[in-house]
Amino acid sequence: MYCSKCNRFTDNSICPECGCETLEEAPHVVYWCGSCNTPLIHIPEGNRIKCPTCGNDARYLCTDLRPVFPEERLVFEIMVAEPLAYKDDSVWAVGSKYYVNGKPFNIPIAEILATDPLEIREKLAKYANENDNSGFQSHIKDFIEVNRLHKDEIVREACDFIVDAAKGYAEENLVVSFSGGKDSTVTADLAVRALSNPYLVHIFGDTTLEFPSTIEYAKRFRDSHPLAIFKIARNNDQVFYDVAEEIGPPARMMRWCCSMFKTGPISRAFKGLYGDQPILTFYGIRKGESVSRSKYNRIEDNAESVKIQQQKVAAPIFHWNDIDVWLYILAEGIDFNDAYRLGYERVGCWCCPNNNPRAQFLSQIYMPEESKKWHDFLVDFARRIGKPDPEVYVDTGKWKARQGGNGVAAARSVLVEASHCATEDDAMIFSLERPFSDEFVGLFTPIGDYAPGLGRKLLDERVFVDHRTNEPVVAVMPFTQPGYEYAAKIRILRQSDAESLLRMAKYQVVKYNACRQCLKCESLCRFGAISISGDGYRIDPAKCVHCRQCVTDKYLEGGCLMRKYLKTKEE
Repeated sequence: MYCSKCNRFTDNSICPECGCETLEEAPHVVYWCGSCNTPLIHIPEGNRIKCPTCGNDARYLCTDLRPVFPEERLVFEIMVAEPLAYKDDSVWAVGSKYYVNGKPFNIPIAEILATDPLEIREKLAKYANENDNSGFQSHIKDFIEVNRLHKDEIVREACDFIVDAAKGYAEENLVVSFSGGKDSTVTADLAVRALSNPYLVHIFGDTTLEFPSTIEYAKRFRDSHPLAIFKIARNNDQVFYDVAEEIGPPARMMRWCCSMFKTGPISRAFKGLYGDQPILTFYGIRKGESVSRSKYNRIEDNAESVKIQQQKVAAPIFHWNDIDVWLYILAEGIDFNDAYRLGYERVGCWCCPNNNPRAQFLSQIYMPEESKKWHDFLVDFARRIGKPDPEVYVDTGKWKARQGGNGVAAARSVLVEASHCATEDDAMIFSLERPFSDEFVGLFTPIGDYAPGLGRKLLDERVFVDHRTNEPVVAVMPFTQPGYEYAAKIRILRQSDAESLLRMAKYQVVKYNACRQCLKCESLCRFGAISISGDGYRIDPAKCVHCRQCVTDKYLEGGCLMRKYLKTKEE
């Protein structure tokens, strides 16, 4: 444990010196050795430390850093109107702030966005043949040498963590989550190394929105690891643009794409390989990547945090910084995704609303056709939902902050119309988007066991009973009356928890009306009871244990992910 205030290690969770809560890992920052002309990774110890290679003082530079490959360096040089000026220098960056031989150069985002991508493309082509990497390789060699001891230390700790986390799991139940990004690349290499097992299962989630270089790298990885079991998880039933057309593009707080095109397909791959067996998945998540990930634990199996309930996740590089990841990749000579050479800091979905303006600018340079298609789609969407200046709405990034389904026609499917039954005090009438069916009845399985011997047969009423006491809790039946095209009557039969039962019943009505096969429910069910396909939403009574996670707001807000994404201000 480490106390950042006292800059000391201790075995206690509370520092005995100052009483502060200690950290699991000491934070490493970046210093600059002017003599070696390279970054030095070190625990903070004042403004200067000694370089282990030359013995000279090194000064504090920043908290994190990434190498700037020749391809990105040329873009930077073009932006500052000095093509090839720094090809022999030591160039590093964090975000849009560059360091040349330790001296900072900041390119404001406004300046980046004001630059013509076509002009950049033309100049890249002009100077490409002169853009050699000999200077880069020389500086990387120095970087590796200066930080060798640090690399050995963090690798040893990560490998020990992997071995310890894997205890109690059969080798075949250990999985590496492979995204094609640098973090999962390092995690995969460390897992094979620590466990001395080249046969580990690797799951690659192809979201259909990957960078072309990610698909190419995944193929190279597969070819260079012939002993590994490499499975590709892909949603072949949905088309991203078709879904976005219907419910609107994903936004920062409304990333329906993650469940539909990543988590859901990966969950299905797990079920195909392991059924209901528990598995341990090594993930490449890092605490410093985002505010949300900083709240994770290094080993996580909490139902609120784990997106795929069948698994426990372990993060070997949880405490690593970007520069640690690059030190390992470069020192070990590991192949990696070429998108990083172009200057991308992260390589998830290329059009993700979480991408920063700089990443969008790079995509306009390197993926002009796809970028134009996406931009045109966003402008058309903005026009359809009534934005007064669609171009401004898109170009300023306001579409990323979109919340709810205002202006989206599909939003009506989550506006559940309900009224009290005039003839039965314990009953409510709910409007349905389609006819009453066995699929609708099956949605009540999590609430209780279906009791075929109960219910009014002439009314086609189905009764569900408490799975522990056999006490009737809820009944559902079709309802026909002028003013309702399709409807269901739901009776609450146990008044002691009527409010809770009615809420869960409403959640299932929302699912029936609004389901777009986002696959969230499939991923949520750790017992494999839920399956979603073109055939509908099915819950297997033989597998359902009535844990009620799928009808609990704590785990599934509003009972359905689509309600979160399509609800309107008027609701």
